Amino acid sequence: MLRDGITGDWIGTFMGHKGAVWQARLSPDANIAATAAADFSAKVWDTHTGECLHTLQHSHIVRAVAFPIQLNPQVLATGGVEKKLRIFDLTRSEASSPTSPQGPSSSANGAGSGSSGSMTSYEIGPGVHGGTIKSIVWNQDYNILTTAAEDRKIRWWDLRSRYPVVEYSVEGTIGSCELNSLATQPNDPGILSVAAGKSVYLFDGAAPGRLLKKVDFKYEVASVAVNNEAGRFVTGGAGEDTWARVYDLHTDEELEVQKGHHGPIWSVSYSPDGKLYGTGSEDGTIKLWKACREPYGLWR
Repeated sequence: MLRDGITGDWIGTFMGHKGAVWQARLSPDANIAATAAADFSAKVWDTHTGECLHTLQHSHIVRAVAFPIQLNPQVLATGGVEKKLRIFDLTRSEASSPTSPQGPSSSANGAGSGSSGSMTSYEIGPGVHGGTIKSIVWNQDYNILTTAAEDRKIRWWDLRSRYPVVEYSVEGTIGSCELNSLATQPNDPGILSVAAGKSVYLFDGAAPGRLLKKVDFKYEVASVAVNNEAGRFVTGGAGEDTWARVYDLHTDEELEVQKGHHGPIWSVSYSPDGKLYGTGSEDGTIKLWKACREPYGLWR
């Protein structure tokens, strides 16, 4: 589903997948979206019409998709249970490019299946991943990609050599791996935040493999997001602790406990301006939380 990021209002639904949708990503300009699903495919959508532009077939469940941070993405990275990191060229197919913006439509029900998996693609680092790829992050440097896999390793890849530049092993199963940068700070390299086991790992977004800090908790952490400008980070709990907690980025002091979810919080994300954050839970709800002092959006 596509929703308004400030109000949560429903804009439209992308129809076409035949299995669980594991991940969804918007391009930086929000004109196209990509989804990774259990039906062995990734799909690319026009966010204005809801049309499916491309269907990228895989041989197993697709868990992760990623666009470059740069505007007007022409490529898409995918990964999943195949343990293969693939880069697809979205320009080399029979499908036409997205139509001109027509404004959000509440009837974004995908017509047709778009071009099927005949798109040009190549694999990065065959045989390197020892487990399902759960997350892919495109860095500010276009040539660097980060993957998080079930083999408990974070890898930074150079697209030119197609091999890892750095590998970092974490303790515990990886829940989330995200690059947190603010749209209000152009060219912000951001902070790469990883939730794994009972720990949060924060890496320098500009220097592959450089660990800024590791924070340990008494509870299982399913997800984490950082707002560097405000000096805050948010964790989503798994297991018996299903709360969202806000911490001071510099002292690790717990500042807020947000209660309301009744299942593991598998996804946490700050808005591009850092003024609110969203939590997605196994309880079937997404909650939006205000992260600033001034009036904002629905919080007046």
